[in-house]
Amino acid sequence: MDSSATGQPSDVCHIVAMPYPGRGHINPMMNLCNLLISQKTDILITFVLTEEWLGLIGSEAKPDNIRFATVPNVIPSEKDRAADMVAFFEAIMTKMEAPFEQLLVGLEPPPSAIVADTFLPWAVTVGNRRNISAVSFWPMCGSHFSVYHHFHLFQQNGHFPVDLLEKGNERVDYIPGVSSTRLADTTSFIDGSQSKILDNILKAFSWVPKAQYLFVTSIYELETQVIDVLRSELSLPVYTVGPLIPSFKAISPTATNHLQWLDSQPCSSVLYISMGSFLSVSSAQMDEIAVGLRKSGVRFFWVARAETKRLQEVCGDMGLVVPWCDQLRVLCHSSVGGYWSHCGWNSVREGVFAGVPFLTFPIIFDQTMNSKVVVEDWKIGWRVKSTDAKIDCLVTSEEIAVLVKKFMDLEDDEGKGMRRRASELQQIWKGAIAEGGSTKTNINAFFRNISQRLED
Repeated sequence: MDSSATGQPSDVCHIVAMPYPGRGHINPMMNLCNLLISQKTDILITFVLTEEWLGLIGSEAKPDNIRFATVPNVIPSEKDRAADMVAFFEAIMTKMEAPFEQLLVGLEPPPSAIVADTFLPWAVTVGNRRNISAVSFWPMCGSHFSVYHHFHLFQQNGHFPVDLLEKGNERVDYIPGVSSTRLADTTSFIDGSQSKILDNILKAFSWVPKAQYLFVTSIYELETQVIDVLRSELSLPVYTVGPLIPSFKAISPTATNHLQWLDSQPCSSVLYISMGSFLSVSSAQMDEIAVGLRKSGVRFFWVARAETKRLQEVCGDMGLVVPWCDQLRVLCHSSVGGYWSHCGWNSVREGVFAGVPFLTFPIIFDQTMNSKVVVEDWKIGWRVKSTDAKIDCLVTSEEIAVLVKKFMDLEDDEGKGMRRRASELQQIWKGAIAEGGSTKTNINAFFRNISQRLED
């Protein structure tokens, strides 16, 4: 644990944050912690990471009242977790509870509350055992939470197990709070192909009612129906705490060059492309995207973790292919007019915050549901892959070129309506974290509850 752990007054509100060890979970948890300390000055946060993740992000800047602590890695190299997600998830469920509880014993001052990822149900067990308030932190959209919370309804309606290749386009309208959706968009695990992961997810959800609070990383105004359902069915406070947007990072010299290029482009002319940091599409699909971009003649800014030089050569000189960027800063740049996204929830939140429309290209996990929310519920995006396409089909460069050209045409009537709605959602999103907004109100209510419980 770092040196900032010493010298804290005993009456400080001490929150222990325990994210699932993955970038898509750690980032929103850190953003939540930054939000918490912005609302309350007399607070200390112990942010718990595995040893490998501390090595990856431990040098990143953070406020003085957030300190890092570690538990051992659950597998030898967590960076290789994509190679065997089942084994990684099993290890997380079975190997982290004991060292986490041992860590709590030595913490000073004593923790006031534990905020732990919903996928870490043992943290609720530890909190209840040690009489520490436990917050289940859901880092995805409320609609996806409702899917798992009501998973028994799939079985009751004969939709589990099911072959998505045959029944994926069937519409499901019985999930409380969730509008009619394709079966294929509900969850990537519904076909039972990774049944052990699904079993562990459902086990984790069975522990949510045993927590004292539930945080959902969305905002009430955009998922009103599903949040109302959860509040009516759960006997614990349900707080929306979105959008949980990161602060801009310091600009590196390379990033400065990227921004200079963006500065030189016409307003809303650049398509930003990013397909996440965990799993990616096939090499064949990457090539089709690259050729499609070249054929479209559209300006682009593509974050591709590997093969950037080769992809740049294939794409041509209408844009840039880079290995990394400060995504929120790029999305908020005036020259960016659209976002091709894998629809991870962190990326969706940042895109809505920036007020840009989406081309959705989900790959796995909650991304299919997020794509549905963006396209069907909020109507601020188009799907790259048609709904009648097979799950593993290749989208051709010709299809991509036509779609991208139409999407980035600022004079297209359908596109105009989509951009107008994206701008409206941006204002709603920003309003939630303004003074008096739903998120700020929920955070203040949470602190009042914590204070009352400590006094009692």
